[in-house]
Parts: sequence; structure tokens; C-alpha cells
Amino acid sequence: MIKKSEAVDKYIAAQPQDRQNDLNELRDTLIKSLPSGFEETIGYGMPAYVVPHSMFPRGYHCDPKQPLPFVSFANQKNFIALYHMGIYVNTDLLNWFTEQYPLHSKRKLDMGKSCIRFKPAELPIKLLGELLKQMTPKDWILLYEAALERR
Repeated sequence: MIKKSEAVDKYIAAQPQDRQNDLNELRDTLIKSLPSGFEETIGYGMPAYVVPHSMFPRGYHCDPKQPLPFVSFANQKNFIALYHMGIYVNTDLLNWFTEQYPLHSKRKLDMGKSCIRFKPAELPIKLLGELLKQMTPKDWILLYEAALERR
């Protein structure tokens, strides 16, 4: 199980009251669903779940002092964003998610490369839990390294 970070507590507490329940529910889903090995932290100003340096000493190629990012979330003005790096790199995972999404939400999927945008109070928590279980830190490291080699 992932240990909760006080910094993430503070991030959520600093958000508008009407968003805090959604953010806490999303956070709880991340903590319960992500395979062991990921760590909760703040990365780039938002809650993040990373592969720690103890597991991947090279760190993030853009800034090796940073651990390897995997999933993060943020409260934005008009939506809650979930940034899932694995869905950006793994086409099979992306296809699975886009096929499953309509079964869990009546709203059209609003998605960028790694960013999935949700209206408040409309988070498909069950689907997100399933998405988060799909990739271990080791799986992510292998995909990440393969993607870097293709660059």
C-alpha cells in the first residue's frame, strides 16, 4: 500500500471545498489500486505517483534528480485532470481504456496524450481503479526505457 503524503493532504486542502471530495476519492482510488512500489509525492506542483530512485536510480530523463513520474492529478478551473503516462506509451492500454470508458460514463471522453479530463462529480472511479491496476512499476520502467530508445 502507498503511504499518504502530508504534502498531498495540503494540496487537496488548498483546493475549493466543492472539489475536495472528488480529489480525495481519486486519491484513495490511486492508493488502493496502484500496484506496490509506486510512491506518493508532489511533482510539478500536483499530487504524483512515481517510481522512486531506489527502484529506478536514473530518474526522469528530463530531470534525473526527479523520480520517474507515472500518474498525477490536478484540480483545474473547469475539470479534474488525471495524467497517466502509461496510457500515453502503451497503445493496448489506451485502446482498452477508450473502449471501456463509454460503459462507465455518459459523457464524451475528453482526453489528450496522457491527460484525461473529468467534470467534477463525474469521475468513473471503478474504471479508473481498473486502469491503475494494469501496470506495475517494473512494467512502466520497461515501457519507459523502450520509448526512450525509439527517440
